[in-house]
Amino acid sequence: MSTFLFDDIVFGPVNSRRFGISLGVNLLPVGYKFCTFNCIYCECGWTFKADSQKHPLPKPEEIYNRLNDVLDKMKKQDKAPDNITFAGNGEPTIHPHFAEIIDDTISLRDKYFPTTEITVLSNSTMLHKSSVFDALNKIENNVLKIDSVIEKTYRLLNQPYAKTSLKTIIDNIKRFNGNQVIQTLFIRGKYGEKVIDNTTDEEINPWLKVLKEINPKYVMLYPIERDTPVSGLEKISKNELDKISKLVEAIGIKTKTYY
Repeated sequence: MSTFLFDDIVFGPVNSRRFGISLGVNLLPVGYKFCTFNCIYCECGWTFKADSQKHPLPKPEEIYNRLNDVLDKMKKQDKAPDNITFAGNGEPTIHPHFAEIIDDTISLRDKYFPTTEITVLSNSTMLHKSSVFDALNKIENNVLKIDSVIEKTYRLLNQPYAKTSLKTIIDNIKRFNGNQVIQTLFIRGKYGEKVIDNTTDEEINPWLKVLKEINPKYVMLYPIERDTPVSGLEKISKNELDKISKLVEAIGIKTKTYY
């Protein structure tokens, strides 16, 4: 199925179903997916082999200047974004100057739109780096992915390149002590000859246990919304998503459901 990649460092603003009026920031190469995961449902398609010579990462000064120009224009138009959202063509925390870029973004946000929130969507594989951990602790919306707490399902769904184990990832997420949001995509279908379904009791019950241990601000629940690189994946129903939401709420954790 067709997928898409972002072709600029700063894109939007767009009307996001999760983050309102969102100004996107892509720290990865333009038109090239660069990630520590190779999720079978990713709207950006398959992860390419990293090649920094052919596909260099944008420099911090490029990002700063581009973001400054866009925010300055929005300020003159009196159009404040709800969020400055780091997503783009893969895992944003891969960038070696991620912490510096976050500090620059906080400075620009405070200059132009002090009430705008900063959001990072991360797969949590770089949390072992103190600079990344500390930077994520500074922002309003530190959104971390957990699609499954079962190693087999995690590897099937997320296809990690990172050597970090799922247990280590979860342990690192816990270190934020509640200053995080968890996002989980629910899906079923087939990948090759393997059946995928993270909505079963066998998946949900241990996931709920881990959520209780993490105790995040809230949990984002959503199904696939756009095209995926794999055919045969199914968008679960709103009714199913609502049932899962009630289970999370029952253990004392707020949810936000997007369908």
